[in-house]
Amino acid sequence: MQKILIIDDAEFILESTSTLLRFEGYEVYTANDGKTGIQTALEIKPDLILCDISMPGIDGFQVLSKIRETPEIATVPFIFLTAFTEKQNMRLGMEKGADDYLVKPYTRDELISALEAQWKKFKNIERQVQEKIEEVGRNLNYALPHEFRTVLNQVIGSAKYLTTNADDITKDEIIELGNDIIHSAQRLMKITENFLVFIRIESFASNPEKRRRLREARTDEPAAMLVDIASLLAAKYDRYDDIDIEGIAENIYIEIATDSFHKIIDELIDNAFKFSEKGKKIKITIAANDDKFYASIIDQGRGMTQEQIENIGAYRQFERQIYEQQGVGLGLIIAKRLVELHDGEFSISSEVGVGTNVSFTLPAKPAAHI
Repeated sequence: MQKILIIDDAEFILESTSTLLRFEGYEVYTANDGKTGIQTALEIKPDLILCDISMPGIDGFQVLSKIRETPEIATVPFIFLTAFTEKQNMRLGMEKGADDYLVKPYTRDELISALEAQWKKFKNIERQVQEKIEEVGRNLNYALPHEFRTVLNQVIGSAKYLTTNADDITKDEIIELGNDIIHSAQRLMKITENFLVFIRIESFASNPEKRRRLREARTDEPAAMLVDIASLLAAKYDRYDDIDIEGIAENIYIEIATDSFHKIIDELIDNAFKFSEKGKKIKITIAANDDKFYASIIDQGRGMTQEQIENIGAYRQFERQIYEQQGVGLGLIIAKRLVELHDGEFSISSEVGVGTNVSFTLPAKPAAHI
């Protein structure tokens, strides 16, 4: 039985609407103010919320904001109940994340029609998410065995050499083999992490509400974070002299969660180091205006073919033959998808044997507008 929560300070609305919905077979809960409504929503995890706008204390807009920022109930369909004179407020309500609204007094048919529209919408989203997850799962079956097998073979090979030659190898060789095993284990951990991140990203891509919530996050001073990450990676690869950063982007914030932005930068700069030789320059350019943050990473590495570039972000990159040829891994694909999910732009230009230029933009705002 589907659970519906009605939040309204008008007793006759609570009584008449709850009676009608119980007659239709719904499990109904009521609250006569915003604070109680939020508490009830957290307790019962309703399948849908009907909420008045004008209430004393916490109004309907505040209730909606609290619902949307609470992970366990953030995606619950939310319908505003509004008087005709408040109709001009509904645009604001929809912008804040409401799914629909009903103008009082509403008829039984209008109420049932609004509910059925939400159930249909929810089922479509659920179906799309399930189809996307199944599609990702099918495609991962091509890449995952190969990726794991490659790294595990390295671990097993080093371990076998240690056990079969224990009496003959030197201490330095033991240390070298041990470091190889550690490096392979760390690589295996990152592969696993990236596959899980990719599945999560694709589930978000199929859910409009989750996508909207993604764009409500923010990262302050992205340029400073980018410089910090670049410095750490330069230290990791012992290539301080190879990195060149230019440009200014101060006093802004970008509309993306800090961990997602960190992932984008880490993957792009790490790839630049990984696929270029020591002594080859990596140039990073940063810029910003009132509504966009821009960054580009140019390396002098091995480069990619046009076919490899076109395959990035398409599901066919998981076909084993193409995947093995690319040598790109999921990192670049994840970075591209994260940028696109946040209404940014992502581009790659590359030439085999010359290098690669990866650039992206993300929505930004001046820090003074916080």
